[in-house]
Amino acid sequence: MQKRFLMCRPTHFAVTYKINPWMDPAAPYDTTLAISQWESLKATYENLGHQIELIDPIAGLPDMVFAANGGTVIDGKMFTAQFRHAERADEGPAYRDWAERAGYEVHDAKHVNEGEGDILLAGEYVLAGTGFRTAHASHAEVQEIFGRPVITLQLVDPRFYHLDTALAVLSTGADGKPANIAYLPEAFSPGSQNVLRQLFPNAVIANIEDAEVLGLNAVSDGENVVVPVQATHLAEELRKAGYEPIGVDVSELRLAGGGPKCCTLELRS
Repeated sequence: MQKRFLMCRPTHFAVTYKINPWMDPAAPYDTTLAISQWESLKATYENLGHQIELIDPIAGLPDMVFAANGGTVIDGKMFTAQFRHAERADEGPAYRDWAERAGYEVHDAKHVNEGEGDILLAGEYVLAGTGFRTAHASHAEVQEIFGRPVITLQLVDPRFYHLDTALAVLSTGADGKPANIAYLPEAFSPGSQNVLRQLFPNAVIANIEDAEVLGLNAVSDGENVVVPVQATHLAEELRKAGYEPIGVDVSELRLAGGGPKCCTLELRS
């Protein structure tokens, strides 16, 4: 299934502050390598037949490359992001302005949420993470705007501070397959684990080694799953489940806590 993605070139990529456990401002980083890896990711999507839209990067916003956090787009509506940390606050209006120019029906967030970092469409449900970044109150906003059932999931491990670092949507049901996911059970509270087992009994289960290379920060079109190449166990489990894993190396972007999905905001008309 062809998809449309919004991406932002990491022209100004840097790790100059620490707002998640992956970031170390004292460690070296390579902006040129980050750009090269991002370009390879973009080319991977294009080779799979997906359409890419671009938003212009803004100097002083080194994390703007992580387009998934810029909002949530479902049914032609954009629910804007409202970032928890001041360092990223100006990304929200930039993505909002892009969506408005692109003709989306824009709904401004009243509570903190970080876009598809914590809000993922999985079949008839919207899976919504909370615990570190996105406020639980924003989940009610999501339900009112999109008119879809919202399932709250409690994240408990600070390394996996966004839902999209602990869970990947593999199939939405629109491709003829039942909605399905891959996830790391221990990243969630016991109650949330029970909910996920009930909703997705055939889920692909990742291990901690997969999650520690942000293997679950993956993008699927229902058949092909673009996944960090370092997540070898997850790739094998995906193959067993009938998916085709496509490995990409975005290890430089992982220095800021991002992977393929972080770089990719799905635009659903």
